Amino acid sequence: MGESPVRDTFVQRQGARPAVTVVGIGADGWNGLGGSAQDALASAEVILGGPRQLELVSGQVEAELVPWPSPLVPALPGLLERYSGQRLCALASGDPMFFGLGATLARTIGSSRMHVIAHPSSVTLACARLGWPAEDVEVVSVVGRPLERVRRAVAPGRRLLVLSAGAQSPRALARQLTADGYGPSALTVLEQLGGRSERIETGTAATWAHVPGDALNVVAVECEATPDATVLGEVPGLPDDAYLHDGQLTKREVRAVTLAHLAPRPDELLWDVGGGAGSIAIEWMRAHRTCRAIAIESNPGRAAGIAANADALGVPALEVVTGRAPDALAGLPTPDVVFIGGGVTRDGVFDACWAALPSGGRLVANAVTVEAETVLTSGQARFGGALVRVQVSRAEPVGGFLGWRPSMPVTIWSAVKP
Repeated sequence: MGESPVRDTFVQRQGARPAVTVVGIGADGWNGLGGSAQDALASAEVILGGPRQLELVSGQVEAELVPWPSPLVPALPGLLERYSGQRLCALASGDPMFFGLGATLARTIGSSRMHVIAHPSSVTLACARLGWPAEDVEVVSVVGRPLERVRRAVAPGRRLLVLSAGAQSPRALARQLTADGYGPSALTVLEQLGGRSERIETGTAATWAHVPGDALNVVAVECEATPDATVLGEVPGLPDDAYLHDGQLTKREVRAVTLAHLAPRPDELLWDVGGGAGSIAIEWMRAHRTCRAIAIESNPGRAAGIAANADALGVPALEVVTGRAPDALAGLPTPDVVFIGGGVTRDGVFDACWAALPSGGRLVANAVTVEAETVLTSGQARFGGALVRVQVSRAEPVGGFLGWRPSMPVTIWSAVKP
């Protein structure tokens, strides 16, 4: 078959045939595809896709239909090389660039070697069914990801769309919301959006009793909290009682100031050295969904507590390394930012952390003892940066009155590596 006008135009614009054309397809299958998508598939020699996606185009095309291998990502380079030179298409669910295959391929072969023909995403279709403005909706994917990450987005009055991992996701989500004090939240499960078998189920998290249905579903959540639910804010400085800890916790006010010096930015990696309860790493990751962190903690019990806190506070992707710095730092990915919350007086810790940073990387360290403060003032003398001392006083009973009880002062050093 000859080239379609759309493909001819794309090839002329790029100067060469793309390695792969990625076609988004919905539950409505072949009939729901636009002309350019149908032309691309009709002219293909090989079509890659999942079994369900390939079934949707079977009988409509003459191409060889090849199911994706598992695991997919390691096999992609070899698979694309095998069909190099042939007219190759890959099928993706909905919009390939929205939590989809297109983003994975772009990272693997580069965006210049692929052409994407998008289809309305499940989020677009869900918002259309619900009458929700898409810009006001928080989208959370639990496809291949822990369900606990939904906790980061839950807040009274918020609308969420959860991209399910399968038929069991709605029930599991309802249980989690109920356990977290969001049982009154309205749930709407939208299955097979756009297809002949489209189905919508409604209820609340606390009373959810629907039998698991189709694996291809999206869950809409209108968050509503019970009066006794713990409601957390968006900015750094969560309440101290939001964490399980044994006393090794950067307290709320100092934590907020420390995070201000750390200045989280999207897609940056933080090392939290001497993690304690993990509060700095957790609130770093809560600052933006692409922020990453590794907490290094020598005490196994505390390391387990960090993981539990990360799950409870919606950032289950936090990596916890059980070990003592500086030895435990060897082999870790290069950080963009390092925070030293404990162990700064231990031989080699400060130097190892500074050496690990690339040019432009940031280091923030806290000290409460004279010895630790000496290390920070020495670091400031060597590398510059800023020194800040913070002391917080809290009102406590003094007889029948209130008096101010000061906490130990905390010295914070922050610097940027030249």
